[in-house]
Order: sequence, then C-alpha cells, then structure tokens
Amino acid sequence: MPNEKSIEMRLPSLDELFSSQEERDDAKLKRIYEIPLDEIDPFPDHPFRVQDDEDMMNLSESIRTKGVLTPATVRKKEDGRYEMLSGHRRYRACQLAGLDSLRCEVVDMSRDEATIFMVESNFQRTKILPSEKAFAYRMRLEAMRRLPGRPSRENARPVGEKYSVNQLSDEMDDSARQIHRYIRLTELIPELLDMVDEGQIAMRPAVELSYIPKLTQGHIWECIEMEQCTPSHAQAKRMRQMSENGKLTPESIEAIMVEEKPNQKERIVLRGDRFSRLFPPDLPVSKREDYVAAAMEFYGRHRQRQRERDDAR
Repeated sequence: MPNEKSIEMRLPSLDELFSSQEERDDAKLKRIYEIPLDEIDPFPDHPFRVQDDEDMMNLSESIRTKGVLTPATVRKKEDGRYEMLSGHRRYRACQLAGLDSLRCEVVDMSRDEATIFMVESNFQRTKILPSEKAFAYRMRLEAMRRLPGRPSRENARPVGEKYSVNQLSDEMDDSARQIHRYIRLTELIPELLDMVDEGQIAMRPAVELSYIPKLTQGHIWECIEMEQCTPSHAQAKRMRQMSENGKLTPESIEAIMVEEKPNQKERIVLRGDRFSRLFPPDLPVSKREDYVAAAMEFYGRHRQRQRERDDAR
C-alpha cells in the first residue's frame, strides 16, 4: 500500500485543481522573457555561420515590422548572463532592426545537453555548409560521449567511436560513413575547408587531404593558389600515401597537381628554363597556355601590320 507521502506527491495542487486551462497555459508561457541583447552571449564555438546576406536583411525587416514570432532559446549561466542555444540569426536580425531585446525561452540544461540541443535546432536550417555540419557533428558526438545514461541498443557494439557514430546516424539524416567524412573535414586547414564550402574541392578528396599534416596542407593550398587547379580524388589519395611514407614534399605536390587529369583536353605544356624565364614570375603553370596563345596572337597581328607596311612601300 503506498505511503501518505507518495499519495501526496501524485495529487494535483489546489492551484491546478481550481485553475482554468488558459491559466495553466499562461503559467507555461512565463518561461518566455524579453531579455536585453547585451545580456546574451553566443554559444561557445558556435559552428553555424551568421551572415549579413539578403536572407538576413529580410529577416531583420520582418522582425522590425512584426516582431520575433518564434522565441529564441537560451540557458542561464552561473554568472547570471544568458547563453544562446537557438536563435543566433534572430539575435543578429534584432541588432540590425535596432531592437534592444529578444524574446527568449529560458531552459535549464547542462553544457552537454545544451550542445546537443543547439546542434539539433540549427539542423533545421534550409542550407548548411559542409564545414558547419563537420563541426556540429563533432561537437554533438563529443557531448554524447560525455553525457551519462545514453540508451544502448541491443547487440550494439561496445561503447566507442564507431558505436557513437552509429548511434548519431540513427538520430540524423546522414549515414555513419558520411558523418565520419564530415568530422574528418575538421582536420583541414581553414583555407582548404573554405574551398570545400565553396564547392571547389569535393568531399572525397577533401577527406583524403585531412589525413595530411596541417603544415603540408598549407603547401598544398599554396600550390592550388599558384597553379589554379584542385586535386582529384586519385591525386589526393596519392598525396596522402606519400605523406604517410614521408615522401610528400612541395616539389612532389606540384608535380602531382600539374598532371593532366583524364577529363582535361590535351594541351601544350612548356617546361625548362628556356621557357620558364619568359613567363611572369607570378603566372601559374596552368595559365601558361593562355599566355602563349595571347603572345602568338599579338605577334601574328604585329607581323601582319609589318607586311602591310612593306607592301605599301
């Protein structure tokens, strides 16, 4: 038979018995506050970009005329300030709209719970860059590992990286293999990661490059800038293998990068000091063909004018 204390704990309060549904709903809404913008801090290492683009201008105008329709979500910190979990774009839009405060729901969460919530809520965006997914997945995975009491699946693998990624893939739209690939992107130097975001380097070659030490990645980026070409998957794999064998040098990087790819048209490549000294020092090797063609066209026009002058004499 349950004791008096347990019965009392299950009984509704007098306020609950004699309050209307409207009053109870209103009590729940008391978690929504107008919080001054200068009391809200961004989430540490927030992986999702907030840009002052056209969408942001539209959002700011909407907030200026209609207000914030969906409250942001924050948690209160030990120092009394608030930490943004969801609503970084709304926060910026309020700044642009000249507002001093933001409607927020205040939640009570631990650091790891807040990280998981932040990632899940921001994954609702219509467009997410590869770098944003990469750091968001890594942050969420690390939080999942630290969070106690995660449910385990029957016949699951022992707790560890593979199991955690499998569990994460069950809760997200990407496969475990794809999540692994995204997380590998966090090992790229910022310059190469920006090229992935811009679609200049594909995912698979980018993953291969992520296994190369960052100093050597810097040499690869310099070669990309100089030669105006990006590595194929096969080239990236070769560079990774040479790096693991201690044979990847700036010279070997250049030799690999200037190779003609299967989908490239046949072209003339001029090598050797005889020709190299004739090109501007800052001209990429990949641009030499265009330079030669322009020089030949100029020379052809010069010869034509010379012949015309000779005929006129």
